[in-house]
Amino acid sequence: MLDAITVQTASESANLQTLIFTILLSFVLSVVLAIVYQKTFRGLSYSRNYVQAIVLISIIAAVIIQAIGDSLARGLGIMAAMAIIRFRTNLKDPRDTLFLFASLAAGISCGAYAFAAAIVGTIGFSLAAIILYYSPLGPQNYFDGMLRFNMPLESSSDGKEKQYLDKFMQQYCKAFSLITLREIEQGKRLDYAYHIKLKRGKTHEEFLTQLKRLPSLKGLNLMMQEATVDL
Repeated sequence: MLDAITVQTASESANLQTLIFTILLSFVLSVVLAIVYQKTFRGLSYSRNYVQAIVLISIIAAVIIQAIGDSLARGLGIMAAMAIIRFRTNLKDPRDTLFLFASLAAGISCGAYAFAAAIVGTIGFSLAAIILYYSPLGPQNYFDGMLRFNMPLESSSDGKEKQYLDKFMQQYCKAFSLITLREIEQGKRLDYAYHIKLKRGKTHEEFLTQLKRLPSLKGLNLMMQEATVDL
């Protein structure tokens, strides 16, 4: 069927049925990529808008390739028009960029009538992402929250309260990792930020109640974040 459609669309202008099939196929393939991204995502910055962008950018690519066809003049005109647009979004995770490129590749392949390449490429990329997720190369520790607080520099330097804090974290957290440490109030206090994962049976309320017993701690803030909750 795919070969028959490719032969029918060898001309510069494709019929309406082929255009609809191209758009629908690019949509289905990009949805597969979006689902794989969602299922294999781990972090604190999940964005529903980004997942929708994975789907929509594939359709845009397919439409552009369809509009260009075999016309060099159309290609130059669309390139000039697209050059006007400026994208200011910064993707901090290289993995997010790769999923966008995969969706673009699927859309371009569909627009160029390379349907077999689009389907096989999308399935191959998705399987590779899933295999890497469950392999030793995937994430080992899944943090479910971020803890922030600040304490006096003297309390950190003498080590007593810091030792108590580390012991307390080991008691309540299955895993924790210091991600940022900075000076505030002209160097009089230190601001800590931890990624944490509580042990089974430990509640967030109990964790915060016990942590508040340290009199020197200020600015205590615990942000719990599930992997599929939009920020």
